[in-house]
Amino acid sequence: MGHDHHHDHAVKLENVNTAFIVGIILNFLFVVIEVVVGISIHSLSLLSDAGHNLGDVGALALSLLAFRLLKVKANKDHSYGYRKASILASLFNAMILLISIGVIFYEAVRHIMHPEPLPGLTVSIVAGIGIVINTVTGLMFMKDKEKDINVKAAYLHLMSDAVVSLGIVIAGIIIYFTHFYLIDSILSIVIAGVILVSTWNLLKTSMRLSLDGIPEDIHMAAVEKEFLKVPGVNGVHHIHIWAISTVENAMTAHVVLADNATHDQIAKIKHELKHAMERMKIQHLTLETETESEHCKEVKC
Repeated sequence: MGHDHHHDHAVKLENVNTAFIVGIILNFLFVVIEVVVGISIHSLSLLSDAGHNLGDVGALALSLLAFRLLKVKANKDHSYGYRKASILASLFNAMILLISIGVIFYEAVRHIMHPEPLPGLTVSIVAGIGIVINTVTGLMFMKDKEKDINVKAAYLHLMSDAVVSLGIVIAGIIIYFTHFYLIDSILSIVIAGVILVSTWNLLKTSMRLSLDGIPEDIHMAAVEKEFLKVPGVNGVHHIHIWAISTVENAMTAHVVLADNATHDQIAKIKHELKHAMERMKIQHLTLETETESEHCKEVKC
């Protein structure tokens, strides 16, 4: 019986570190602008968009946090370091966003019952600033968006924010020319709905990972199939897959080999399995090998 443990810290985000920091700072400043202006002119759409953007600031911060926590060394009390903190932070972020969505819906209904005049031009100008900030910061991630899932998520979040801001610009123009003030509350409900969908997905994913569930983009059947593709592997069982952080996954498994497998053959099999699992986004692989005879004794063939 053999045992093998591979450690491979595959996440490389150094080249986008500046993009994350700049994105967080600029988008947080824009959230402050939207909140201040939104409260002063009683624009619910600006306040709703501020909540949406604050959620994206949190998402950017979590991606950066996950990257930072990967560098924290393991110790006698935390064998994986503090990587799991990124998952717990994501769960907390989702719960806070759900509360904010409830507030947005409540205020939207109240404003529909009692609409207030709004300066459409001001709404459009503030939202126009959002288009510029989200587009500029989003483009900073464009070059590396296919290299890392967190970078791609940041890019998609920011570019979708730019589209939402465009919608608010159009709403401001409609208010300016038609004085149809209800469009502000209607748009805020639409934005809240968009946030609800993304937040619900975030909550489900965070809960799944917090309970050591298999990450959504990894499928057990596909993993087993990859194992059996490797010459010399006769079976695999006792598979456990879980997330160490929002960007790293781990796996343990028992691999059944032929009775006459040599040491060199076993080493080659482990090497091939390691790279096969890396392609499936499993960076930490622990394998325990056993022969057909040993396996049969265990399961009473």
